[in-house]
Amino acid sequence: MPTCASTADSTAWILPCPPIHSASALQQAFRQGFEKVPAVDSRGLDRVLRTDPARDQIEVQAQTPWRSVAQALHRQVPALANVVARGVQPDTVGHDVARNAPGPDGRPVVALVESLTLVTPEGDLRRTSRTLNAELFALAVGGMGSFGALYSATLSLSALARAAAAALEPARLELAAPSRGVGHRLSLYLPPDTVEAFLTDARAQALAWHIPITGAEVRRTLAERETVLCWARREYAEITLALGFPVRMGGEVLRTQFFRLLVDSAIGHGGIYAIASTPEASRKQADACYPSLRRVLAEKLRHDPRDRLQAPWYRHHRQLLGL
Repeated sequence: MPTCASTADSTAWILPCPPIHSASALQQAFRQGFEKVPAVDSRGLDRVLRTDPARDQIEVQAQTPWRSVAQALHRQVPALANVVARGVQPDTVGHDVARNAPGPDGRPVVALVESLTLVTPEGDLRRTSRTLNAELFALAVGGMGSFGALYSATLSLSALARAAAAALEPARLELAAPSRGVGHRLSLYLPPDTVEAFLTDARAQALAWHIPITGAEVRRTLAERETVLCWARREYAEITLALGFPVRMGGEVLRTQFFRLLVDSAIGHGGIYAIASTPEASRKQADACYPSLRRVLAEKLRHDPRDRLQAPWYRHHRQLLGL
């Protein structure tokens, strides 16, 4: 059966064809693509579709950068421009919806989303919200693009204003370790009162393995209870470590081993890893940190019984769990 694949960024559907700019073109590409080509190019879906202050809404296409949202809302949500300028939300709206990434105030982005418009694996256009197709909404936000290609997201203006007003920049820790080798980043979520102990352990492990920690960022994140693949089960401190690995044969194996060591340390301190960006995590670690992952993969097959939608994140985790 032909499948529809995505790039490593599961929100960007790429193939060598003219960019998609509309919902109907995205539907047509999906319906034809399973017979002709493996994926579609959604990079053209980068426009603000409507701003409706009376309904407290702004609707944007999936690949719209947050800077474009800030420009469109320079009057309604002026604080958002400052957030974007400080690099707090550097990605696209669709990227952050797929990961349920922390928003400007650390609350997961689901708190900003009113509804989504998806193109299903069959090429149908479906709108989902907390009251319409609510189960799909809870799966799609944070579902890593596994439940359809996101066409647009409708955001709450008042929620955006509150989040932008309460935005905090990550605290950047300057470390003495020299930068060398190949840089990689690892994001973990720790209970705030365990951050210092975890960093002490991480430094000790890095010293023992001769892998320098060249920098670290710490950012407060808040809890949510709406999504199925929920990482934000409590208030966490998001810790992103910049690590320098030697350039040599076996470097990928070394990175996997060291990342797993740090993930185990985070788990031991009551934390978890970021499932959107840590393919190095083991099956045991996935089971410990994301007990709902098996349900998400099962629901993906229920919504896509022919398993047409084949994002790399989905393929990796099916293989990891032996499904």
